[in-house]
Amino acid sequence: MKEIVGIRFKKGGKVYYFSPEKIRANIGDMAIVETVRGVECGEVVIANREIDDSSISSPLKPIIRLADANDMRTLERNKQREKDAFRVCEEKIAMRKLNMKLVDVECTFDNNKLLFYFTAENRVDFRELVKDLAAVFRTRIELRQIGVRDEAKILGGLGICGREFCCKSHLGDFQPVSIKMAKEQGLSLNPTKISGTCGRLMCCLKNEQNAYEELLKITPKMGALVVTPDGDKGRVEDVNLITGKLRIKTEKSEVPVTVDRSEVKLLKDGQIKVRRDERDALKKLEDK
Repeated sequence: MKEIVGIRFKKGGKVYYFSPEKIRANIGDMAIVETVRGVECGEVVIANREIDDSSISSPLKPIIRLADANDMRTLERNKQREKDAFRVCEEKIAMRKLNMKLVDVECTFDNNKLLFYFTAENRVDFRELVKDLAAVFRTRIELRQIGVRDEAKILGGLGICGREFCCKSHLGDFQPVSIKMAKEQGLSLNPTKISGTCGRLMCCLKNEQNAYEELLKITPKMGALVVTPDGDKGRVEDVNLITGKLRIKTEKSEVPVTVDRSEVKLLKDGQIKVRRDERDALKKLEDK
């Protein structure tokens, strides 16, 4: 067992473990730590806790100290520097006529590096842009091309549910989302219905998938051959996984009957498949 403190550097970002080194940290404290990017300041989201060694993938770096008033003032100065760098970078992009969109700028706590995040349809030769920025800010410059999902996570916004994007509010890492999930959840494979603002499949499909998988284990699927409570054989024409109601076309009647899943006997289950034409038409929605 090892004692750790969990620190997050962005809202909704990934939580990283650090060794407290006899420091008692409370949730909400700001801590100064060393990362692969240099010295950074992050928020404590997991107070001192012991976890199993198997949960730690690499040696833990120590917490340098808890942030004091001077550190908080440094953070404010860095935020202003990020705003200035964003404005200057946009001007340089326009001057160089580069086909790229600046999304965000980050300044490391020790002012050792400025990171510029951008999106672009194709590869961009930004070597001259890096020289321009280095001449202005006199520090290390790094440009990173990101995808549309990362852009949505950085900028934030409201989803069709009316709540803040999942990726912005609580998802530390993006989980793979597939067309098959939408199919299994009985959703219309209409891109406008199953994609988020980023233009990719909604992250909430993954959040709800476990619940739907459990319901699918106890619910006959479309096309399943079943026996109704009256003893008639029939095929399932429609399924409501949430309510458990099945619409069944029996051999003895032209009018479908609606029964609960608990009232039927399953003879042969159906299968949920994504057709090739559906997958080809919606493949872009799965891209990162």
